[in-house]
Amino acid sequence: MSLQESLRSGRVVVDASGQRLGRMASRVAKMLLNGVEVVVVNAEKAVITGSKEAIMERYKRLLQRRQLSSHKVVKVWYPRRPERLVWYTIVRMLPRKKPRGRMAEKRLKVYVGVPKEYEGVEKISFPDAAIGEARSRSGRLIRYMTIAEVSRELTGGRLSLG
Repeated sequence: MSLQESLRSGRVVVDASGQRLGRMASRVAKMLLNGVEVVVVNAEKAVITGSKEAIMERYKRLLQRRQLSSHKVVKVWYPRRPERLVWYTIVRMLPRKKPRGRMAEKRLKVYVGVPKEYEGVEKISFPDAAIGEARSRSGRLIRYMTIAEVSRELTGGRLSLG
């Protein structure tokens, strides 16, 4: 089944293995806004490009954000689990203050691994989001981290994916 046939059926299963998180998330957000139900599997295998230090500095800075409307309630919360990291990345690309964006958000499901109900289903991936070769066209080594590694670093190694 091709991508066009999947889009016509109304449900698409996306395999995040080896996909760049931002590019994959933008494609998924566009599908959600077009009314397609999207299920993302293998969320822990999506990758973020860049050096480990730069990636972790950015995510740790996001964890430190606070919006104190009162001394009892901290408004800003940032996820640490792999499926929630991917979910938030996609949802933040939607116009979530508008009804269209809120409806699109409800059509998204993200899983670590592949649930039993989606094992036999054909999964799509985006060729332009794939990590591909280890070196770029200019010959430089492409550095990246998987979402599982980022999650493990954010939780201090307490996270088990299984």
